Amino acid sequence: MIPVREAKLQSLETRGLVLDCGAGVTCRVSMLGPALARVTYLRDGRVAAPRTWMVPALDAADTPWNGRDRLDDSSWPFCRVSVEERNGAWIVETDGLVLTIALKPFSMTWALPDGRVFARERPAHATSFGAKGLRHAFARNASDRFYGLGDKTGKLDLHGRRLRMAMKDSLGFDPESGDPLYKHWPFLIVRDGESGVASGLFYDNLHPATFDLGCEHDNYYGLYRSFEAEGGDLDYYLFPGPAIRDVTRAFVSLTGRPALPPRWTLGFAQTAMALADSADAQARMLEFIGACARADVPVSAFHFGSGYTSIGRRRYVFHWNREKYPEPRALMRAFHDAGMRVVANLKPCLLDDHPRYEEAKAQGAFVADATGAPAISQFWDGEGAHIDFTNPAGVAWWQAGLRDNVLGFGIDVGWNDNNEYAFDNDDATCCGFGTPTPLDAMRPLQPLLMTRASVEEQKLRAPGERVFSITRAGCPGIQRYAQTWSGDNSTSWRSLKWNLRTGLQMSLSGMFNIGHDVGGFSGPVPDAELLIRWTQAGLLHPRFVMNSWKPNGVYTSPWLHPEATAAVREAIRLRYRLTPYLYALMHAAALGEAPLRPTFVDFPDDARCFEDCDELMFGPSLLAAPVVEPGQRTRPLYLPRGPSDWFNFCSGERLAPGVETGIAAPLDRLPLVAPAGAIVVMTDAGDDYARKTEEPSRSLRIFPGLGSGESQFTLVEDDGRSAQGVFTRVRITLAWNPANVRLRVEADGDFDLPYRHIRVVAAKADGRSLRLESAKDAPALTL
Repeated sequence: MIPVREAKLQSLETRGLVLDCGAGVTCRVSMLGPALARVTYLRDGRVAAPRTWMVPALDAADTPWNGRDRLDDSSWPFCRVSVEERNGAWIVETDGLVLTIALKPFSMTWALPDGRVFARERPAHATSFGAKGLRHAFARNASDRFYGLGDKTGKLDLHGRRLRMAMKDSLGFDPESGDPLYKHWPFLIVRDGESGVASGLFYDNLHPATFDLGCEHDNYYGLYRSFEAEGGDLDYYLFPGPAIRDVTRAFVSLTGRPALPPRWTLGFAQTAMALADSADAQARMLEFIGACARADVPVSAFHFGSGYTSIGRRRYVFHWNREKYPEPRALMRAFHDAGMRVVANLKPCLLDDHPRYEEAKAQGAFVADATGAPAISQFWDGEGAHIDFTNPAGVAWWQAGLRDNVLGFGIDVGWNDNNEYAFDNDDATCCGFGTPTPLDAMRPLQPLLMTRASVEEQKLRAPGERVFSITRAGCPGIQRYAQTWSGDNSTSWRSLKWNLRTGLQMSLSGMFNIGHDVGGFSGPVPDAELLIRWTQAGLLHPRFVMNSWKPNGVYTSPWLHPEATAAVREAIRLRYRLTPYLYALMHAAALGEAPLRPTFVDFPDDARCFEDCDELMFGPSLLAAPVVEPGQRTRPLYLPRGPSDWFNFCSGERLAPGVETGIAAPLDRLPLVAPAGAIVVMTDAGDDYARKTEEPSRSLRIFPGLGSGESQFTLVEDDGRSAQGVFTRVRITLAWNPANVRLRVEADGDFDLPYRHIRVVAAKADGRSLRLESAKDAPALTL
């Protein structure tokens, strides 16, 4: 590669400036907002990838199918930008950023207006270009912390690791060190160790890439970190928080707000390859419906594994095996009659003996090789070709198959699986919407557009309703359409422990609707204790699904171990009782607030929270401490400084902040604590779970502190499914002082609330009076 050594001013622009870096390279610096900068390098006046799919226009719900003009910044309003030369450097300043550009050697330094420097490019040779890619390097402090990059394993702080952006089908990955997994997510959060300022760095580049966060060392450059891509453009967005939660919010604002899911998706779901693969699959699935009733376990959805498409051992998308499923429409009705939605697994590769292979080939629906023939790759039990979602013909073929052979059979949702497009074929070429493009330059785009194609077809089937979909692979933008998960994990206590961190890393990265295969997908059958603890951890995640593939045909279920069924059932029921709280968190997630987050997001001033731990915040009102070690019945737990008090959610016991304590963790209980001021909205139906996520009753658990304070929580009520439906916000205010506690509820909106009162359950009152107030048209508060 050839480094950029120096630069000179080429032109001043309204948003910033353009620099001539020599050898045909220009650098355009544009301020898209007071705290949003974009740096784009052009070579010979052009970008390598003229379109972007990861960054929609400002306030746009999506990009056009063929992408958005990468260089068009016109949707961002102009902000105040000052550009001036000072002491041989150019200073670009807004109300939220100060960028200093040294010209020789060429390097950029980023600071807040108060002078706090939070990012510095490497002092020399920070940017390099070559025939085989590009490189960009920043200076690094030993005390910096790094987060994000999507579905990364191991400790949350990624400092010292070298991590790849290359989607793989990672069955049985090591939960602590495995890399790469399923996502291409070139978004890094940096918490500068000197200033404490957090910032986001997002590279709009779809090529395979590597982030070196402290592995590499070169004597001539000091400490540094780098991004290296195998092609494409050096086109990045940089934005300070200055807090970590602000960085995540800014990222989802840039790449697209998460889709608001229908409420039923927050219920417990079950799937198992063994059921779908069995010779008498339809009969066994009917038995499963009966087993749910016998075990008294509420289940909201069943996810069909791909066995419904099989011919022999091989899988054929959009094909029904009528020997195993003689009456599939009747089976779907049975699931619906039992109150379960149905989700079906979809795979984008057609094996070369697929009954419709020649039809798709004739329509030009496949990723092609150098001759124009389908690009052949290994896939499951054979070879085949992948649908090209950058080709309108491929999209049309896919949507017709989904419409006629999946949705038309009564299935509700498409589950976009095995869509990493991870085959190695240097001459594989995408249509690129009329501009033939190497697959390497568009690989992460394929699962993004596959999911979009599925979502748009589902919208046509149920106009006016929120669409729910699932994808395993993808790049920034998938959150606009779908739920995702950490992929094919394995059954072990290690997976339980480290998957929790991978989920939090995904949340920091802007993937909020996430989860893990409860109990582990591959590997041995979980024992009773592990199944209980995994279910307890799983209930915290928006995606709450038991999914498994075990060689002996056993599948993980709530009744797998009779001695564990009661505790597993209680964990699942707790999830349903918490549905109103979680549903409010998902409404907030659609605006950029992660439901799950590390404790340091909520308590950034407590240095102890940045240490590696097994705890997480479940919204603002609950700190969860899942048990991740066998035999543990008392859980060590550090209670962050910040709240005046903490409370054991189960017993109401008051706990001191800033200390490590031991909290009771009997086998049938998920340890939960609540900070002073916590308001937790739950259902109030006792042992009746027939309504599942649609249970209309409401209760409040409140936790006033010892001193004085005030807190609020907003409950969102609607029909749970309409895309543009009416809703009512129920605002709950808790105020307390040493003498009394006051709880007030107000309601504002057009949705008719299905309840007239809310029952209040207070933590220890400590002798204080409790005053309940309800505004006009708000539900009455009762004890």
